[in-house]
Amino acid sequence: MKRADDFQERRKHIANLTDEELYQRFWKLTEQVVDPLLALGKKNTTPSIERSVLLRMGISSLETKPIVDGCMDRGLMGKGAGHVVYKLANAKNMTVREAGTLLAQGKCWDEAVALFKGGK
Repeated sequence: MKRADDFQERRKHIANLTDEELYQRFWKLTEQVVDPLLALGKKNTTPSIERSVLLRMGISSLETKPIVDGCMDRGLMGKGAGHVVYKLANAKNMTVREAGTLLAQGKCWDEAVALFKGGK
């Protein structure tokens, strides 16, 4: 069984687009696919998942619980505990491990929260 070649027919709606228009269309369609996945992740994460992410980032198992608890207490779970640690590390020009240790010790939480003001 040979498949009919219908490429020219299927591409008619984009045939006259410039490279830039195709590029923009690609990213618009990509957002339509990815946005629901991101929303699912933000709404359905659990402390266990967030601790697992932190472990994979090199944070010790003893430090993961206070970091995740701190994220939950401050409304940052939807951002992801690993993301909180990562952004703090970048803002303070330190390693992820160092930032995780500070948060686990109860330090720098105000700074971490401030990094997410405006929904970022």
